[in-house]
This record gives sequence, structure tokens and C-alpha cells, in this order.
Amino acid sequence: MRMAIIADVHSNLQALASVVSEIEKTGPDIVVCAGDIVGYGANPNECCRVVRKISVHTVLGNHEIAALTGNTVSMNRYAAEAAKWTSKMLTEETKRFLDSLTGEAKFNLGGTSVAVHHGTVGNVFEYVYSEDLHETLLARSGSDFLILAHTHVPYVRKFPSGLIMNPGSVGQPRDRDNRASFALLDTEMKICEIHRVQYDIEGAYEAIVSAGLPVYLAERLLLGN
Repeated sequence: MRMAIIADVHSNLQALASVVSEIEKTGPDIVVCAGDIVGYGANPNECCRVVRKISVHTVLGNHEIAALTGNTVSMNRYAAEAAKWTSKMLTEETKRFLDSLTGEAKFNLGGTSVAVHHGTVGNVFEYVYSEDLHETLLARSGSDFLILAHTHVPYVRKFPSGLIMNPGSVGQPRDRDNRASFALLDTEMKICEIHRVQYDIEGAYEAIVSAGLPVYLAERLLLGN
């Protein structure tokens, strides 16, 4: 079975559109989303509609929590400002969708078990980078394949008991590659590949500026950090 994995869309409709187009070319069996559909960018409602349509399993991210609750204590001032703006922009339909999400998705695919979390197992806010990975995370998740997000930096690590992967960010990459990022997992071959996609960065930039969001959030798209 083949699964496309997206995460950290961050209301970047231009990036999401390009990623969805690329995913459609690959023809995966399912698509999953590891959270943070909203935040930072200018099109939260539109992005939520797309993700709701394509993703079979979607988990809650910290930016969804901030937009729904208004609690931005853990955020820097740019993220907090964007979260407050996003909260005001959300339609009732989008709020209901985001409110229905949970912090974990666990399911079977092709005879293997998959777990999806935004931050780490049991903590949506914790950052897990490649150097932080250890096999006990797989044991804690109770899965063969563990999907994490939140860092906006893609990675794939293989352990004797399975794989841990982060698809990177669709809408705000932070590994100094400004192309949108997603992953494709083959559960039979036990291979996960990171894919990068060019998108209309200028359009996303202008959308952020036109919305009155911090210019910094637009500028960092160009740099990929």
C-alpha cells in the first residue's frame, strides 16, 4: 500500500495546490495529514476544505489549538498574531472540522500499523528532530510506521522495528529549501521518500501581505527557513 503524507500546510493554498497536483500524479492508496493545516498563511478555510476532501486521517496540530482556543502563550509574536488573525477568519464549517480532530490517528494499512502525531507521541507541542529519534518512540506509538510533523524539517529514519518519518512542511519549509515538501510511504517495501515541489511562492507572499499578516511570514517563504 502507498500513502501520501502531508503536514504543516499553514494556510498556504498555493503550496497545497501544487502538492495535491503532484500527489494525484503518484496515485497513492490514501492521504494522511499530520496537523497544522492553519496558521501563518492567508487561506485557512480554503486549505481546510482541501485537506478535508483528500485526507483519510488528519490529526490536530498546535496551530489548530491556538486558532480554536485563542491560547498563544507558547508562540512567538509572529505566530501569535497569525493565530489570532486565523481565529477571526475561520468559518463555522472550518471550526467544526478542526474541533473534530484528535491528537492521534492509529490505523492499519496493508497489514501494518500506522500512527500519526503532530509533535510527538502524546504531546502535540514537542519538537522531535532527526537527532532526537530513538526506537522507543515506535514502541510508545504501538506502530510499525510513526509519522511526526511540527519541525517543518523532513526526515526518514529506519529502525529494526519500523520507520519514523516527518514529511516536512507543505506551506512553510524550514530546511533552507523553499519548495513544498511531502512524503510517500510504501508499507510493503518499507520505504518512505521525501518529495519537493515548486509552487507559486510569489502568490503566497502577496496573499500574506494583502491579508495584513506580518511581512516576516511572507519573507521566510522565499528563504525556506
